[in-house]
Amino acid sequence: MLPTIVFLRHGETNWNVEGRLQGQRDISLNDNGRAQAKRNGEAIRAAVADIADFDFVASPLERSRETMEIARLAMGLDPSAFHLDDRLREITFGDWEGFTLAELRATHPDLVAAREQDKWSFLPPGGESYEQLSERVQGWLATISRPTMAVSHGGVGRVLRRYLHDLDPQAAVTMSFPQDQAMLIKNGSTEWI
Repeated sequence: MLPTIVFLRHGETNWNVEGRLQGQRDISLNDNGRAQAKRNGEAIRAAVADIADFDFVASPLERSRETMEIARLAMGLDPSAFHLDDRLREITFGDWEGFTLAELRATHPDLVAAREQDKWSFLPPGGESYEQLSERVQGWLATISRPTMAVSHGGVGRVLRRYLHDLDPQAAVTMSFPQDQAMLIKNGSTEWI
């Protein structure tokens, strides 16, 4: 069984608000995203008594690093005391990054329709599929040997939930993944805090 994991999606960005595919673009948090990160840090501190003893790791993208720093500060911890893991980067949407699905539907309706039919296996031009992302996430999970808090992205979180709970791939990657709650994985069960 895995050690306890606290998984936190980065806070909101302006591109989240606009519905733009961020992928691996380095986008900063907006003010609401910073407030979400602070709220999540406070909630984690209240729910996980031994959080200071955890390993702390984040995606190297700016929005995840900033979320981790704010959350750690809200937990009363040194905001810079964490490490980065490239396997926690968001899925890359390749040539589609920066566009909304509505914009892509207008220029590439056939590709957007193919994605909607099989979001798990769909490979955007120059990008990666969720199936490929799951290999990265499983590689990261295999290295966890102690309680860990990770800050990453919605795509990574969806793949993590699919893997941990043996969910249908299409269902896993189409379900919402909040930015204003943390996922606590402990003793084989998952709860939101």
